[in-house]
Amino acid sequence: MKLELPDRKKLVNTITVPIRWGDMDAMGHVNNTLYFRYLEIARIDWMRRVGCQPRPDGEGPVIANAFCNFHKQLEFPGDIVVKIYVSDPGRSSFESWVTIERTDDPGVLYATGGATTVWVDFPKQKSVPMPEWFRALLA
Repeated sequence: MKLELPDRKKLVNTITVPIRWGDMDAMGHVNNTLYFRYLEIARIDWMRRVGCQPRPDGEGPVIANAFCNFHKQLEFPGDIVVKIYVSDPGRSSFESWVTIERTDDPGVLYATGGATTVWVDFPKQKSVPMPEWFRALLA
């Protein structure tokens, strides 16, 4: 399965995450809700590395929507590689795209997904323009 990424995309983060025994469900594979946790781990890792810490009394990123397509079942034990790409920066939002592979099965997509992220003023609960330093990271 191939993820159709936009032509203008930028790889911004790659992280390896262990699959934990407790990530599995009664069917013996990783529960579908955990894929969103893996995406969150990769996203937070990237944002922390670039100095984008959410400030409840200020501004920061918020996920407006998220999706995940499940291509193959993940099972314990193992490690996964989560890659985040970004595209389409606008005034206050951008798109992200994610791929998940196993480290022992490189090049095979187990899941793909993405999200629309909006920069917001938390106290006012409304979108505001992304700061230039962050927009530069997306270009």
